[in-house]
Amino acid sequence: MITLDLTGRTALVTGSSQGIGLAIATRLAQAGARVAVNGRSADRVADAAAEVRRAAEGAEVLEVVADLSDAAGAADVVAQLPSVDVLVNNLGIFGAQDPFEIDDATWDRYWQVNVMSAVRMLRAYLPGMRERGWGRAVTIASDSAVAIPAEMIHYGVSKTALLGVTRGFAKAVSGSGVTVNTVIAGPTHTPGVEGFVAEMVGEDGPWEERQRTFMREHRPASLLQRLIEPHEIADTVTYLASDLASATTGAAVRADGGYVDAILP
Repeated sequence: MITLDLTGRTALVTGSSQGIGLAIATRLAQAGARVAVNGRSADRVADAAAEVRRAAEGAEVLEVVADLSDAAGAADVVAQLPSVDVLVNNLGIFGAQDPFEIDDATWDRYWQVNVMSAVRMLRAYLPGMRERGWGRAVTIASDSAVAIPAEMIHYGVSKTALLGVTRGFAKAVSGSGVTVNTVIAGPTHTPGVEGFVAEMVGEDGPWEERQRTFMREHRPASLLQRLIEPHEIADTVTYLASDLASATTGAAVRADGGYVDAILP
């Protein structure tokens, strides 16, 4: 039997008050980690932390309220949590927009939230992991990093950048016992994606029918032919955060439902 045991490890999951981030925080806590839940709203972070505690009885859950879209917010996180063993860069925003109407301010916002938030956290926490000789950093990317969607180029490009960020930082801590990886998540069932599906195929009809229509018309390359559930992404992240993944670093690990039509990432 394979056991993912993170007892004694402290984990930070950015953007974890809902969706994939909340699922990751829950799985890490269930594996024994002391988990820090992060978000901008104190109320939403408190609610998410309570949910993690309910799902992982006896877990120690910290509440780290901060906006990681700028350097001040990143510094605030580090002040509240100076050291972590497991860093999961999950924070991200997305949305459909005509590429010719995406202005510079929007491009910059996506870059700051999706890319620089991860860079700041890696820069802050990897040196300590390297000094201690153990650490795990996992950044959540997307199938959109490889198959850029026409309706949200700005999002796809930001996720492409994260693949390079991960590979570079993995080299920066090579030989230290620290691993740095990316998870390429496929189309996943979250509240935000439910809204996106409504934008793309409308709000009429049962959810299951609209989901199938969305996948058929807008994500036809998926081999699952359904949205991935958040816990399925969380399982992959928890494995990468464990001792069992010690030989995996600098990698783009696919949990995309076969969406990316390639033998290698």
